[in-house]
Amino acid sequence: MTRKQIILGHYLGGVNHSTVWSDPAAGSQIDFASFVHAAQAAERGKFDFFFLAEGLALRERDGQIFDQDVIGRPDAITVLTALAAVTEHLGLVATVNATFNEPYELARQLATLDHLSGGRAGWNIVTSSDAFTGGNFRRGGFLKREDRYVRAEEFLAVARQLWDSWNPDDIVADQASGTFLRRPDAGAFDFAGKQFTVNGRFTTPRSPQGQPVILQAGISSEGREFAAGGGPDAIFSPYHTLAEAQAFYRDIQQRAAPYGRAPKILPGASFVLGDTLAEAEERHREISRAQITGRGAQILLETVWNRDLSGFDPDGPLPDVDPTPDAPLFIQGRARIHPDPFATVAEWRAIAEANKYSLRDLAIHVFSRTEFIGTPTQVADRLDAFVQNDGSDGFIIGSHLTPTGIDEFVDKVVPLLQERGSLRTDYEGSTLRDNLGLTVS
Repeated sequence: MTRKQIILGHYLGGVNHSTVWSDPAAGSQIDFASFVHAAQAAERGKFDFFFLAEGLALRERDGQIFDQDVIGRPDAITVLTALAAVTEHLGLVATVNATFNEPYELARQLATLDHLSGGRAGWNIVTSSDAFTGGNFRRGGFLKREDRYVRAEEFLAVARQLWDSWNPDDIVADQASGTFLRRPDAGAFDFAGKQFTVNGRFTTPRSPQGQPVILQAGISSEGREFAAGGGPDAIFSPYHTLAEAQAFYRDIQQRAAPYGRAPKILPGASFVLGDTLAEAEERHREISRAQITGRGAQILLETVWNRDLSGFDPDGPLPDVDPTPDAPLFIQGRARIHPDPFATVAEWRAIAEANKYSLRDLAIHVFSRTEFIGTPTQVADRLDAFVQNDGSDGFIIGSHLTPTGIDEFVDKVVPLLQERGSLRTDYEGSTLRDNLGLTVS
């Protein structure tokens, strides 16, 4: 039986609760050397791409900046363009918001990255209806939530028209004069829609892979339809149990099939290794408590309760107060992923009671993203089984330690996946699209 090839991306921490800032081995979140180390390690492990998230505003809690945000987050396209010079095969994927940018400018930046990297650029398209974040931009948080994907879909259509405005033969060599000639209509575009009306000439010739690879995260009905109908080449999945992941996988593929599409499905994942399962589990407990401190646990739960929980003991029971979803946002700039706070809190209370969890224990249980714990062989077995059973097509691998945490995975797990034929031993193609087995949409 032919084995599915596992797609691997590496996600470098940044502004989040999963990075262990206090570890003596932790490096800078903004020094270029950190990005170089992580990207080159991923390339050594034959990963498909290196992925950077986006942070457009410093988050606030009750009007004060989050402690985690003091390190900031640099612009992803700028960082990835620099990394293009120190890598050869690794895809370079930037998260960029379609709500607060303009198609011509962003399409030009991504096309430039694609050229400079030899066809390795990718765009994780995200949206926002957050007026807090929007305050940093000219139009502010002007979009209603239901309009986010309307704009994103049209934004992507404009970008693709721009990328396709040059044909491969638009520049031809004139042997007589020894010069290169550009065909008269090269780069011409004219788009008129409800969101954008743009026309002119695109300055960047067609890139080595035709178009940057498009990725997207979205599990709402609107997000799934956008993913299926003509949006992304790959989708980030939030599901980590095999049954839930398989259901999401089937749903996306069934929605996409009428369009002749089969987007790749990629959940995020972390790992903890040990010489024995018991050692890995103990190490996981230590890392989890370093990731989510008592104060951090209070803040994470405040995103759902929408109220100050600093007066509740992290090592005591869950707060005995109800959430206040209709009050002004207590946490600003963090995505709200729980649409029904009352139902979420009821579910969490049941989990805490059944497991005798403290407030902090519950936060670790809910917010920890470490799914693969064990010896290198056990982790390789579980990763491979998840993909071969259509839970996903691969994973975005993160680590609690920046930037060297990925080294352990590359050195100990990757060779085992390669031995069983589930992961390449070398890059087959010259572009990100080639290595992912994708055609231009």
